[in-house]
Amino acid sequence: MSQTNITPDHRSAFEALTSGAFSNFALFSCFADGQPAAAICAVTEQAGEYLIRPLFVSVTDTMRLTDHVGREAAQ
Repeated sequence: MSQTNITPDHRSAFEALTSGAFSNFALFSCFADGQPAAAICAVTEQAGEYLIRPLFVSVTDTMRLTDHVGREAAQ
């Protein structure tokens, strides 16, 4: 049985980023769980205001990536 945390929204955001068909992406300085980070965001204008939607956040010093059985990814 295959297990994934990848949602349809994740896949859609990834495809939009890699397709080159859109130009409304920006790199934002931010904090993730209090740690300095950066996020790739989609920026859209709606009703005269800019909506900033984070798509992906950079790896932080305290972040640990593991697979579904707990094996940690190489750093």
